[in-house]
Amino acid sequence: MRHSYRLILIALLAVPVVFPAELDRTGKLLEEISNAFGPSGYESDVRAIMRRELAPFTNSMETDGLGSLIAASKVDPSAPRIMMAAHMDELGMIVRYITAEGYIKFVTLGGWLDQGLINQRYWIKTRKGMVLGVTGLKTPHIMQGNERSQLKGRDEIFVDVGAKSKQDAEERLGIRPGDPIAPDSKLAVMNGGALYVGKAWDDRVGCAVMVEVMRKLKASPVAASVYAVATVQEEIGLRGAHTASYMVKPDIGISIESGVAADYPGIRQEESQGRLGGGPTLFLHDSSMIPTLSFRDFFIDTAKAVTIPLQFNVLSGYGEDGAEMQKSFSGIPAVNVTVPTRYLHNHNGIIARSDFDQTVDLIVAVIRKLDRPTIERLKRFD
Repeated sequence: MRHSYRLILIALLAVPVVFPAELDRTGKLLEEISNAFGPSGYESDVRAIMRRELAPFTNSMETDGLGSLIAASKVDPSAPRIMMAAHMDELGMIVRYITAEGYIKFVTLGGWLDQGLINQRYWIKTRKGMVLGVTGLKTPHIMQGNERSQLKGRDEIFVDVGAKSKQDAEERLGIRPGDPIAPDSKLAVMNGGALYVGKAWDDRVGCAVMVEVMRKLKASPVAASVYAVATVQEEIGLRGAHTASYMVKPDIGISIESGVAADYPGIRQEESQGRLGGGPTLFLHDSSMIPTLSFRDFFIDTAKAVTIPLQFNVLSGYGEDGAEMQKSFSGIPAVNVTVPTRYLHNHNGIIARSDFDQTVDLIVAVIRKLDRPTIERLKRFD
């Protein structure tokens, strides 16, 4: 027996240990902003991060009436206005009511799949602080017949916060109807350090791209006034981009989003075409917008000139802030450029750091070339 234990110990010691890669400055930003709490309509924690991060690179900062943060590199009436937009909100829920036994019933915010809700950890933000909960799932030991294969609908799902009763949930934990709920899922660097897994990449990855773009532009000013706009309530109707566009009055718009990667089992090329590690993705169609063709071609030509790989995606669904920028006032040129992401609208998504860095570099290269004559040319329909 001792000999067996010795062999097992030797075998365990022979297994290589993979330590997590240490995050650099940008990685730490991605970690903080991914981990931050911010369902649609409750983006204050994310807004605080964006305000702090954008402050060194902008000359003015304000919010619109919905809470979108608008930061400008300079305010020059004679300069064209470039609007970048990335949304701060993530999928979440709000408390609908508390049962007599102290369980939380909820309504969803954004496009959840029911199977993505069950048996997960969540945080509820209450007047007394953060409360941890888990969506309960009946144990298979007592399921009958085909019950094991049945999908539970969201109306059957509840959040267990460990309360003894409704009164306990309300008084001790401070929970009340309307309190926001968001996933509990922390960023981790996957094996090898090239991929990051975390929540809310849709669209915290776009927010982080926008910060890094402004950082690089600060080192070498451009001809235009650049507005970095962190929008609210995108997941429930592109609401923040609508109001922010009317404040900025942009001449041209760049939506920065999380893209739909299609490099894993179960997804077909007809559904999506991007992949992790293939570079930024330019959307050519989604359910909310067709990009302005002249601006699309400008992105393609710029990517080729700076030797950044560019992918394309044609989707039948989706929807993004670029649509609201594009149709503001009399209309402006707009595109949607994305960082490919696996497993959107779930507790855990995956991005490639190389795609993130190349998306930053491409947008910087595009903005550097957008002077007044170029923008006016892109706006013409000859």
